[in-house]
Amino acid sequence: MIESSNEPDRLPNAPHPRETLALIGHERQEQAFLAALSSGRLHHAWLLGGPEGIGKASFAYRAARFLLAEGDPMRRARTASDLAIPADDGATRKIMAQSHPDLHLLRRIPKPDGKSFTSNIPVDLVRRVLERFGSSAGEGGWRVCIVDSSEELDRSAGNALLKLLEEPPARTLFLIVAHAPGRILPTIRSRCRLLTFEPLSEGDVAAAGRIALERMGLPYDDSALQRAAALSEGSVKRALSYVDPETLALVEAVRARLDALPGVDLPALLALGEEVAGKAGEAEFAVMIETVQGWLSGHLHAHAAAGPARLAPLAEVWERLARAAREVETYNLDRRPLVMSLFHDLSEAVARSRAA
Repeated sequence: MIESSNEPDRLPNAPHPRETLALIGHERQEQAFLAALSSGRLHHAWLLGGPEGIGKASFAYRAARFLLAEGDPMRRARTASDLAIPADDGATRKIMAQSHPDLHLLRRIPKPDGKSFTSNIPVDLVRRVLERFGSSAGEGGWRVCIVDSSEELDRSAGNALLKLLEEPPARTLFLIVAHAPGRILPTIRSRCRLLTFEPLSEGDVAAAGRIALERMGLPYDDSALQRAAALSEGSVKRALSYVDPETLALVEAVRARLDALPGVDLPALLALGEEVAGKAGEAEFAVMIETVQGWLSGHLHAHAAAGPARLAPLAEVWERLARAAREVETYNLDRRPLVMSLFHDLSEAVARSRAA
């Protein structure tokens, strides 16, 4: 069973991205970064854009280790085939221990009660990090700031970060994880080099999932992992959350209803509504919402060239789903009517999309 996480950017029962030394896929992105570094024209801010859970944060920590490792990173980049740094390197050990003086992290923080996290990256945290950039690097080399993720920067925090992006100190690198780059403040986006990441193949998701589960010493069924990878829409994070047998069964049931659209199986939907209802169904409700959102995201991505007429109906459902899910949680509403109305809306949207 999935356990809770004490870090907002760590998937429960999985290694944190700073602990992930192997990167599956994304060879093109590694080569782009190496080429920029070896040329001496490394841009000071990189926007790592792409769907959530596909390895953008793991890439950010991998790039940070490469810059902060012993020796000249520019010289190392000229002969390196990738960004791998050994586990016994001093920079790797310090980053693992969260003690490297020249790596700064902007993410949500625990609330005073210690039971949950802030909904956004606090502007005070951004300002404290900016103050540290006003002094010399702790080890005399590069300084790196990872922002995970840009969606969690409110306007005040974003404006504070912008000040440093406009006039960055020498040998400073910002790696900004962005699940939706188009939603970032244009002033921030214009000062970054965009590096796009694509969803992983099913095989790569399964391979990365095995590495993560074995690193954590967690037992798993390989056939279940393969099934989870097939449902993950290219996201290792999603596959790891699906590999639990009960969760996997629920995801497969939801996907069966989604793949049958515009057809609707009323008895199956009534059963699904009962499963996600009440206090006992909170976790199941979250899994159902994420599964529907993942299906919508994958569908929109796969048919991006189809034009707005075909995509608009599904995009509208996405917006309504997000709003309805928030209202159900905020006002503690019965989830069963949402299940019925959601699949009714999806059925109509799929029919309209195919007719367009």
